Amino acid sequence: MKTTTAALAALLLSTTASFAAEAWKEADVGGTKIYTDAKGMTLYTYDKDEKGKTNCYDKCATNWPPLKAKAGAKAGDEWSVVDRTDGTKMWAYDGKPVYTFIKDKKAGDMSGDGVAGVWHIVKAD
Repeated sequence: MKTTTAALAALLLSTTASFAAEAWKEADVGGTKIYTDAKGMTLYTYDKDEKGKTNCYDKCATNWPPLKAKAGAKAGDEWSVVDRTDGTKMWAYDGKPVYTFIKDKKAGDMSGDGVAGVWHIVKAD
């Protein structure tokens, strides 16, 4: 029974991830659940963004690459898709656009948390 329950839970999790085109995933870091991109790079939000709108372009977007959403990406639960002024789309968590950080070099790095007091790790509820 436990095997069946575990298999069902894994199937449900993989189905949710497929709806997001496998763009993001949940990770456990020191007992804290956070979100990462598909490669395990930490995701961040930017305090200067508005709900459903990014304000990170040019040099900001070079240092904080947006988590791009593929054409036809489907939103679900806390995740949504935000339009950028350059015509591309990006993912948002709870309405806040999400980004990786250029100084994070490997999966699990979290060096962007607290930068300039406006960048924060996306924590899972």
